[in-house]
Amino acid sequence: MSIKSNALGILLLAGCASLYGCAGQHSEAALQQAGADFQKVKEDSNVLRIAPKDVIRAGESLARADRLSTYWGSGADVVHYAYLSQRYSEIAREHTNQALNEERAAKLELERQRLQLALRESKLLSVQQQGKWLEEQIVALATTQADRGLVMTLGDVLFDTGQAELKNSANRVVLKIVQFLQLNPKRVVRIEGYTDSTGGKQENLKLSRDRAQSVADVLVDLGIDEKRIQVEGYGDQFPVDANASERGRAQNRRVEIVFSDEKGQLGAAR
Repeated sequence: MSIKSNALGILLLAGCASLYGCAGQHSEAALQQAGADFQKVKEDSNVLRIAPKDVIRAGESLARADRLSTYWGSGADVVHYAYLSQRYSEIAREHTNQALNEERAAKLELERQRLQLALRESKLLSVQQQGKWLEEQIVALATTQADRGLVMTLGDVLFDTGQAELKNSANRVVLKIVQFLQLNPKRVVRIEGYTDSTGGKQENLKLSRDRAQSVADVLVDLGIDEKRIQVEGYGDQFPVDANASERGRAQNRRVEIVFSDEKGQLGAAR
């Protein structure tokens, strides 16, 4: 009887050790994941600026989970506080993304209002003077007269790397295009986006179209009928320079605006 009891005890102890080992591995994995998530938000300056309280709560929960991990049988508590830390990290990032989107929207709206004001002020010039001056400006800015029509190139410097949103430095050129189209109501434009060969085909195609659409959206916001605008994205097709050098790649990252003739006839698309 004694031998059987001892054997049963040993089996129970082995079973408990096995269960504890599984629970320990689970809690350790949860703790490591929570630590990795917390490290990411802690290193993000925007998160620290916008959601510091959430970051603090994530750190406190992580520290508590870490302390509990040293105690026998506290695996469930470790998992619980690790989960809380992860959730606070997620909340911090969600709050940050929301605030950044609101900041970008407010900045864009302010810039559009400024452009609209400048546009109204420019109308103080006579239509004849303005039309002649704008046509000279458009022709001067256009890079080539091709079969497609008069082509103006907006270079990569007008966009942040990998981004589709126009930088403020593009506003002066965009304003001239808007004025020119307002004074020439029969003309239409085709806005074509291009990238270099860096990145995947589908990503490049999407980025090129998004950049072209970004220019089109600004024109529409400033009063140009969307029916007068065509948008195309060609990705890394039709490079104007070799992609082997940074200079060549910069030349290939561009948006081209093709103007129709006075009767509204555009040349064939590529």
